[in-house]
Amino acid sequence: MNIIRHTKQRQVILEELMKLTSHPTAEELYFIIKKRLPKISIATVYRNLELMAHEGSIKRLETRGKQRRYDGRTDNHLHVQCKICDKVRDVEHGSLEALEAELIDLADKYLDFSDIEYHVEFLGICQECQQIKS
Repeated sequence: MNIIRHTKQRQVILEELMKLTSHPTAEELYFIIKKRLPKISIATVYRNLELMAHEGSIKRLETRGKQRRYDGRTDNHLHVQCKICDKVRDVEHGSLEALEAELIDLADKYLDFSDIEYHVEFLGICQECQQIKS
């Protein structure tokens, strides 16, 4: 894997993303970063987020909805997404190792696949949207 040089812009993008637990879109992050770097363009934010996701220093979330979301946490963890507003939150849990081993074993044994990856998705309705809906 090539290590990408962290420019000042990339460093600010990473710093701001690491402060957030909201799993922002590039556009949401752009408006935060613009306060520190007024001349930065949205294209620069998109490009740098994709580069950092590719290198593994951040995660690009595969969620439903039209816009990609990004996560500063790179450890193995789960997310829940609101079906109404698309908000994404971390799911705090115990060890995923047993579930992960079971899923991989299932795929190896019954599907005759190797090099298994998986995607677990939780969908629900957040408290804010529940209150609006009531």
